[in-house]
Amino acid sequence: MNKIIRRLLPALLASAMAWGAPHSAQAQPYPSRPLRVIVPIAPGSVTDVILRAASPELSQRLGQPVVIENRAGANGIVGAQACAAAAPDGYTLCAVYHATMSFNPLQFDRLPYDPASFVPVTNLFLLTEVLVASSATPARSVEELRRLATTQPLTFGTLGGGSLQELLVSWLNNQWGANITGIPYRGGGPIALAVAANEIQLGNMGVGNFLGGIQAGTVRPLAVTTTRRSPLLPETPTFGEAGLGGFPSRGWWGLVAPAGTPAEAVNRINAEVNRLFRDPAFADFLGRQGVQPQPGTPAEFAAFMAEDRAGAEALIRLSNQPRTEYRPSP
Repeated sequence: MNKIIRRLLPALLASAMAWGAPHSAQAQPYPSRPLRVIVPIAPGSVTDVILRAASPELSQRLGQPVVIENRAGANGIVGAQACAAAAPDGYTLCAVYHATMSFNPLQFDRLPYDPASFVPVTNLFLLTEVLVASSATPARSVEELRRLATTQPLTFGTLGGGSLQELLVSWLNNQWGANITGIPYRGGGPIALAVAANEIQLGNMGVGNFLGGIQAGTVRPLAVTTTRRSPLLPETPTFGEAGLGGFPSRGWWGLVAPAGTPAEAVNRINAEVNRLFRDPAFADFLGRQGVQPQPGTPAEFAAFMAEDRAGAEALIRLSNQPRTEYRPSP
């Protein structure tokens, strides 16, 4: 009998180890390894800057590295596709915005993702966006821009077909009888550089993207999208004051995770992001980037996105934007 036991002992130990390993892994507290955040916009854009500032703070709070992974292009579609395909294990988070969840599904057929592919984690912030012109143009106000746009062609930096910027271009052309052409870029940072260099004449992104150019005198702010003037640009009128009040725009960013992500992971990330975004020092940093912190519960974020989708439908009708088939770049 002892000989039989000695012969079976290695196999029994191996079996016990194989059985025990997954149970030990399951018992590990979340998170037990690094997390990644897919950011669907180019490095240097204001959202990328904010999330890269949040990354070490969240790493410390979670006890694991939080790595930013940029997947820019196609009005956020490239990043959303990567997010939808990720394992729902709590270790992939995805930055989303109005294009990802509201505008793209209403404008494109054959999208490689569906908003139902994600679970809400938390809203992050509302954007203060600013309409700007290159200082090389003669336009010093929206009214001067209108007159200029009806007499000569102008170019406008966008995030690609279906983006909020493309809708604004369509709306301005319809309202003014203008000839403005949208030029796609991979983020607000590249658009800001292009406007400053007068490679394009116009842009409309988060104010944080343009502050450097405004301070350097290469970019001229014309109007902010908020209902009140921005403390960062107190001399710049609102869209309403400048005669653009008919264009309803509210830029925002939030966090989601692939559908099926455990509630434990969603709730832990929600709690830590909320604590960080409500921290006075970090909130002050966000204010200097021209954004308004907007953290909340997953349920609140879901309700917010449903309301935003309704607003997107109204804006698409105003801009007379046709629905098209999504065709990825080769």
